[in-house]
Parts: sequence; C-alpha cells; structure tokens
Amino acid sequence: MPKLLSVLVVLAVATAAKLPAQTPARGDTAWYTVRGERHGPSFFRRHRFAEVEYAPRDSLTFDRYHTAEVMDAWLRRWAERYPDLVELYEVGKSFEGRPIFQLTLTNKKTGPALEKPAAFFEGGRHSGEITGSESVLWLAHHLLAQYGKDRAITALLDTKAVYLKPQNNPDGSGLYLNTAQANRSSVRPHDSDRDGLVDEDPPEDLDGDGIIYQLRWRVRPGEEDRGNATLDTRDMSGRLMRQVPMGEGDWIVISEGIDNDGDRRFNEDGIGGLDLHRNYPENWRPDAGRDLTGRGYAQFGAGAAPLSESETFATVMWLLERPHVSVANSMDTRVPMHLRPPSTSKSEERMYPEDLAYYLRFDTLGLRYTSYPWAGDVYYTYMTRTPRNPETGDPTRPTPLFGHGPDFGYWYYGAIWYGDELWNGGAMRDENKDGLLDDVDALAWDDRDNGGRGFREWQPLDHPVLGKVEIGGFHPKFFAQNGPTTQLESWARKQAQFNLELAQHLPQISGVRADVRAGPRSGDSTTYRVTVTWTNSGRLPTALRQAQLVKIVQEDRARLEFDSTLVRGRTPTVRIVTPATRDKVISAGWTQPGERKTVIFDVRVYRAAGARGTVHVMSTRGGLVKVPLVLGSP
Repeated sequence: MPKLLSVLVVLAVATAAKLPAQTPARGDTAWYTVRGERHGPSFFRRHRFAEVEYAPRDSLTFDRYHTAEVMDAWLRRWAERYPDLVELYEVGKSFEGRPIFQLTLTNKKTGPALEKPAAFFEGGRHSGEITGSESVLWLAHHLLAQYGKDRAITALLDTKAVYLKPQNNPDGSGLYLNTAQANRSSVRPHDSDRDGLVDEDPPEDLDGDGIIYQLRWRVRPGEEDRGNATLDTRDMSGRLMRQVPMGEGDWIVISEGIDNDGDRRFNEDGIGGLDLHRNYPENWRPDAGRDLTGRGYAQFGAGAAPLSESETFATVMWLLERPHVSVANSMDTRVPMHLRPPSTSKSEERMYPEDLAYYLRFDTLGLRYTSYPWAGDVYYTYMTRTPRNPETGDPTRPTPLFGHGPDFGYWYYGAIWYGDELWNGGAMRDENKDGLLDDVDALAWDDRDNGGRGFREWQPLDHPVLGKVEIGGFHPKFFAQNGPTTQLESWARKQAQFNLELAQHLPQISGVRADVRAGPRSGDSTTYRVTVTWTNSGRLPTALRQAQLVKIVQEDRARLEFDSTLVRGRTPTVRIVTPATRDKVISAGWTQPGERKTVIFDVRVYRAAGARGTVHVMSTRGGLVKVPLVLGSP
C-alpha cells in the first residue's frame, strides 16, 4: 500500500474511533453533498444555524441571513407582485448546475430597460461573504417598497434600470450556510496545496457543534519548527493569539480538524479553492505554480483561464451584451472599505484624471453613508491600510492583485465599478488607542456589547490524533466573516444606500427638442432646418474617458426617422440633405453632466405640404430618447 494511502487509512480509522457522536441540529439527519470528483469527502453533516432563515416567511426581515433558495423565493414573489416593475430571469448556471437569478427593476410603462441608463449590483461571489448578498436583497426590497412613495426612487425606476443579482455563487453559499464547512468561492475541486490531490484535506467539526473553531496547544518537543503563534500581550485575559512566522512561536494554532493527507499541515486543501473574483479577463495571471519561470507573477485561485468559471463568464458576457451600465458594485466582506481599481498600480499612475476625479468623489460619498474607515484603490490603499504586517512586523507595501472584478469594470468595460467590502470583524472602534482596528478591538466590543457571543472561550478538547488541545476563538461565520444578526440590517442598509447613490448619478439624456425652421420654397420642394438639442441631466458623463478609449460605447448620436414610404424610391417625398452621409446619423461626441448638445439636419420635402417623423437621440449609456417631428403642415 502506498505510504500516503496508508496514512489516510490510519487517520480515518483513528478519527472514526475518537470523534464524538454528532447530534444533528433540530432533528435533521440529512447530509449535504457537494458535486465534483475529489480525493476528500464530498458530503458533510447538514447543520441548521439559528442565524439563518431556511424557508421564506410571510414577510422579509433582516434579522437573519437568507439562503439562496429563500432569496430566490423572494425574487419570484416580487416578480409576481410587481409585474410592471420587475423582470426575473436566469443569467447562468453555477458549477453544480444551480440557476443564478437576477432582477431588472424599471418601470416598464416608461420604456424597456435596454433603452435606459443602468446600474448593476451583485453579491455572493465569495462563498462565506454573505453580507453583500443581503445588501443587494435589501436594496431590491427597498426600491420596490418605496416606489410611488419616495420621489427620488420613483424617478429612478421611471427613467433608469437597476440590475440586481443577490447571489452570484449559490454553490458556495449553500455549503457555507448548511454545513460547518467554508470555502473561498466556487466548489470546483482545486489542488490548493499543489500536492497532486484535490480537496483532500478539509476541516472537521470535531465536537459536532456545526462550527469550525480554532485549536491551540503549546509547542511540544519535536514541534519547535511548527510554532506559529504567541499569546497576544495586548489582551490580558490570555484569549487572543498573535500569529508569528513559522518556528518563532511557542504555541501552535490551526483550524479545527485533522491532517488527512499526512503532510503535517491541517485543513490546507478543503472544498474548492478557486476565486471567482480573480477570474476576470482584465490583467489576469495564471494560478499559483503556473508561472513556469518562477520569476513572474501568479495569482492564487485564478482558475484555468480567464472566465473559466461559469459564474464569472455569465456575469461578464451578460454585461458585454448590455453596455449601457455605467455604475456597478460587486460586494464581499470583511474589510470595511469602498474598494475600487486599480489593483496593480497606484490610481494616478494608470487612470485618466477625469475618471479618477469621479472615483474620488464616490469614495467621499461612500464614507459619508457608511463611515467605513477606508476608501480607495486595491493596490495601494487596501494593501497598506495598516502600517505593518501583523505577523512579520515588516512595513506593508503596495501589492498587486490580478483578474479582479473592479479592474475589469473600469479598464475593460469603462464603468465606475466598486468591489466594496462590508463588516469589520467586530472592530467597531479603536478601543486601546493603538491606531489599529483589529481583534483586540473586536474582543472588547464582543465582551461589552455583544454578550460575548462572538468568541468561544478556550476549552479542553481530546483531539483524535494530537491528544489534549484547546478549542475556541472567534465565531468564524457570524462574527469574524459576517456580523451577528443584530448587526446585519444596519450594514446591509448603509451599503445599499451608497449603491443607490451610485445609481442616482447615472447619466441621462433629457430635454430633447427639435426646432424646425422652414426655408423658402423652391419649385416643388421646401427645405427645413431641424435643430436638435439635448442635455445630460445626470451627474456622470455619458462615457468615462476609459470607455471612450476601449470603445465600449458609441458617441452620442441623433438621427431622423420617417415612414419608409416617404424616403424610399427614385422620387422620395422626404430627403435628408444634411448630413450627406448614407446613414444620415450625426455623431456629437459624449455629453458631460449639464452640457447641452446641438446638431443640425437639413430636410427637403417634395410635392407635399409637410411630413411627420421622429427624432432619435441615441446614447449608449445615456439612454434612447424619441420625440415627434413635424415638418410644415402634413
């Protein structure tokens, strides 16, 4: 028997003998199964968390988190209740074949969504970062509840379209909310530790409480090279651990579980490992280990190729087919920050100054709504938000991140695109006045204001292989990665309010007029000068400079349309003289906020007292506006 296989067998037998019996929550004896071929388990004990709603209730409240199935049920209810405002559809399927649903919110009576400026908001790319999904759901509920009551929201849905996708990754959230397990993103099997096996070493819920806590023990003889933690001296209670470089600690801290593959590492290759937020085509790099020179850049979790994952492919293709979206936000957790491009350089090094000025404005507006401690780019602001690396003590420095959604959104798609992060891990304020927001502050808030529910006191545990250890630490799902349910609505709401502000900045072609002046009659014809004017009443231009560069949008244009019987044939009744081009379209560049555009057509009418037609003003991101045109006295 190969050595590795014998290790796996021995460990499995030892674990089966020593693991405590798991009592299913609320009498549920089902197992949760994950699709895909892997070297580790694909089924896990199903767990029901008190913090999660597993079946839709009569009313939607945000005192619990919602599974993808519950969210989908509400999307269907809204589509039935508000047929004039809501369109529900499937934009793609997940790795496991689940439908990915999305809403379009707009007043259908004022025109189709594709003829209006648009915003796009989504959550759920990262499996456990479920607060972003809740914010999208909250925004959908708010817009529908306030339409017809709130003047600004009514105007928004009358003139614009808002696309909302609460759950981009139903597979990952399903695993997260139904089991003790957690993973980064897609559940597609992935060799995260690059040992030739996939998903062979997930964590185990050793005490059967449905939660993967931390394990700690003092370094024992022969383990000196594995010490990775010390007691955090800032915490006098002895509960907090501080991570240090391997071999420099007098404690070992791991997540709850066993070493399934015998490599002296614990839980390093659980379910999945790919990252949907590193799978976008802009500035993509190969996955870890695939830079064959060993001297270039790679990006862990990038996937086999750009857009290799169905969830990201569906998002990108859907947007490219709808280039009228000007603002977007794809939300994660848990660094409270308005996060934007660039991810590989400083903002001023790569962005058009005009575009950066809009991003800086939104950074400021975002902080006003949310009071997050940070807003800015990924490469510099995010990576240096704390002055020193807490593990090594080295100064932090700008670090690139590749295949990132906001970079696709700006450089490839030419839009304002954020990847905001919600929740703060409980670090509400700088409790110890050290200039940082970290676990010391979170523990103080948990003790004082959260009843201590976010931190499990360290308790003895008989590990099936390691012997006596301690189990405890922060609750990984509903404190560290997402807030307690008492915090959920406030965080979902304030983020949604910022997204609503983004939508209310959309460009808008409006005030379209067609002034007609008849010239002198010549023979059997009269020439009319048609002066078409419009403005952009929105607060964003109809195209950022980057959008102009990559040609994701056409210039704002105008054309005149008449019944085909009037303009065809050898002797048409109506002939557009100016412009002289065959398409008879006048391009006018892009319209800035408040700018007034003017274009002039000359039209000759033969053998008739006049003619009726339509003026079309066409802006990729400012909308399509049509107004009637009357020449003479038809």
